[in-house]
This record gives sequence, C-alpha cells and structure tokens, in this order.
Amino acid sequence: MAAVVAATALKGRGARNARVLRGILSGATANKASQNRSRALQSHSSPECKEEPEPLSPELEYIPRKRGKNPMKAVGLAWAIGFPCGILLFILTKREVDKDRLKQMKARQNMRASNTGEYSLYTRTRLGYLFYRQQLRRARNRYPKGHSRTQPRLFNGVKVLPIPVLSDNYSYLIIDTQARLAVAVDPSDPQAVQASIEKEGVNLVAILCTHKHWDHSGGNRDLSRRHQDCRVYGSPQDSIPYLTHPLCHQDVVSVGRLQIRALATPGHTQGHLVYLLDGEPYEGPSCLFSGDLLFLSGCGRTFEGTAETMLSSLDTVLGLGDDTLLWPGHEYAEENLGFAGVVEPENLARERKMQWVQRQRMERKSTCPSTLGEERSYNPFLRTHCLVLQEALGPSPGPTGDDGCSRAQLLERLRQLKDLHKSK
Repeated sequence: MAAVVAATALKGRGARNARVLRGILSGATANKASQNRSRALQSHSSPECKEEPEPLSPELEYIPRKRGKNPMKAVGLAWAIGFPCGILLFILTKREVDKDRLKQMKARQNMRASNTGEYSLYTRTRLGYLFYRQQLRRARNRYPKGHSRTQPRLFNGVKVLPIPVLSDNYSYLIIDTQARLAVAVDPSDPQAVQASIEKEGVNLVAILCTHKHWDHSGGNRDLSRRHQDCRVYGSPQDSIPYLTHPLCHQDVVSVGRLQIRALATPGHTQGHLVYLLDGEPYEGPSCLFSGDLLFLSGCGRTFEGTAETMLSSLDTVLGLGDDTLLWPGHEYAEENLGFAGVVEPENLARERKMQWVQRQRMERKSTCPSTLGEERSYNPFLRTHCLVLQEALGPSPGPTGDDGCSRAQLLERLRQLKDLHKSK
C-alpha cells in the first residue's frame, strides 16, 4: 500500500516531494524490522510465549528413537555367570573323579582280601572240595555234552583230544594211537574223561596234573582207582590229590612214543607245572599243556607268588618255538581278547583273532589250540617288553638296561586291570 501511495505522489508532485516520501518509507521499514526482532527475542526468553507444536497428521505413526545396545554388557553378564559355574563344575567333577578312584582302590583291596580268604578256604579245607562237587553237578546238568564242541588233532600216530569239562575247563587225552596208550591232563571230571577213554578204546596209564586246584585235579582219585596201573604225576610242592610220582623242572615222562617234559612255572600256585609234548618223535608240532599259566590272550592269576615269579614263568614259555601249539586249561578266549583290545586297541592281529573267536563261539566251538607265535602278537601278558604297552601303562625300562623290575610292574598292572575288567 505504501508503494502505491509513493507512486501516486511522484506523479502528482515534483521530485522534491518524491525524495521526502522515500525517506519516510525507509524509516517505517526500519522501525518495523526492529519491532519484529524485539518480538522474536521476547518469544525465546519467555516460556509463556512458546508456541505449541503442531499436532501430527493422523496418517503418520510416531516411532520413538531406540538407544543403541552396549555389546560389552552381554560379555560381562556371561562372565559373571559362567566363571562361578565353571569353578563349581570343576569342583564337582574333581569330586566324582576322586570318588571313582577311591571306589577302585577299595574294590581292589576288597577283592584281594576276599580272594585271600576264599582262596584259603578253597585250597586248605574240605569246603573247597564240596564247592568243586557242586560245580561238577551243575555243569553236568547244564552242559550234558560239554560246554564247547572240540576237534581232536592227529599227528603221525599221536592224537590230542580236548575234553570240555565243568563250565569252561578243558581236560586232555594225549594218545599214542599205535600202542593204544593214553595220558590224561587235568582230569577234573572223571566221568567225562572216562567216557572219552572208552570211546577211543585206549588204556589210561598216566595223569599229568598241572596244579592242585580242584577244577584241575578233582578226578585223580576216581580215575586212579579205576585204572590200577595209572600213575599220577605233579609237583610235590602243590599238595596234589593222590600224587604218586613227583616231578621237578625238566623231568620227562615217557609213554610209548610220547615224550612229555615238565616245566616248573610257579606263580598261579607255588608248584604249578606245564607239560611240553615233544613233536620230534612223531614229526609234528610240539604241544604245550599250560594249565592256568597261559590262556589264549591271557594268563592266570598270581595266587601263590609275585609278579616277578609269574614273569619268569611266562618267559620260560616264551623261550619255546613259535609253532608250538597252546592247549590251555580254560575257554577264556573271547573275554581275554576283549581286554587285550582295551590296553592295545590298534593291534590288528588281535582284531583278526577276535573276529575268528567270535565266529567260533557263536557256534559253541572250541577256540583251542592257538600257537605261541600268535600269542606273541596279541597276548598283552607276553608283550610286557613292547614299547606300546610300556608307554600306555608304564613304567618304562631303566637306563641300566635291566628291565626285569619294570616288566614285572607292568605285568602286575595288567593283572589288576584285567581283574577290574572281569568284575564289571
């Protein structure tokens, strides 16, 4: 409006009036700008003069701003919870391990104490004989044809016949087929042995007893009474029932073409003997009848000796040829090979033998004989000189080169582990 008035004045009056009007208009504009600045300052300084924010449109949604997460908060929380839990878990685990070790130690002590008491009753009182008779009756009822199916071996006029007796024992007949003479080894069931003698049509002239335990000597009385000329051989140190002909280390028993050498192998009992049938006279392999000294992949428990004694006896057997046939006193093959797999899991010879044994036992076939060459490859009790077992179970041979003590300790450790393995 002011601009219109100024234009009109310029047209109607002169240039002088125009300059006056321009001064007035410029002053008015300056006053108005000054007033506007004053209002703005007042509105900022006075809270009552603040304008209300315009309301949001109903089509818009209000989303509040989120604060950023602290990544170290989760780490701190995990540490605060995990550290004490880890300490607690460690303490509880250590307690359980200590409890297991304590249980194993107590189990070993109880086993030794109970075994010592039971063993004394079994060997020194009539209770042992009564227990043997009970075992005999039960086995005859459970296995009327024997616990396993056996196969005889024939070598140029010499026959070896395994006889399954009791629940897992073996007795043997060694027969000179030309002279029709027989030798019985550990005839624990006289009825079963006599049935085999009659079936073969031979004359029993000798009994070879490896040791005094009833499950190896229980048939001595009945068979020696039935066969008047029968001689009973064994160690005089072992209180063998009805012993007539004592034997010492390296003594030889001759029956027809049979040449049988006695070898002293104490440990299982004080007077334990094994018998080696010489294969040279009949041009065949030698045969070792090992009683409770050596089994397929196992050895007997040390009842009346030390680990050093048992190690010496096993070394006596190790000195025989690899082709020597092993005829043990018990059918323990599958259980023993299972334990051998625990202490030497990567032994391929053991694995192959285990597969064969399992096939045999599924058909209730006997697993004997094995050979000493085979036993050297997988029997842990004959492998105490091997670095694999020494490193796994220790201790290793000393710097002096005399490793007898350390091998004996390793043998003792193996025996303890085997006893625990069997008790599970």
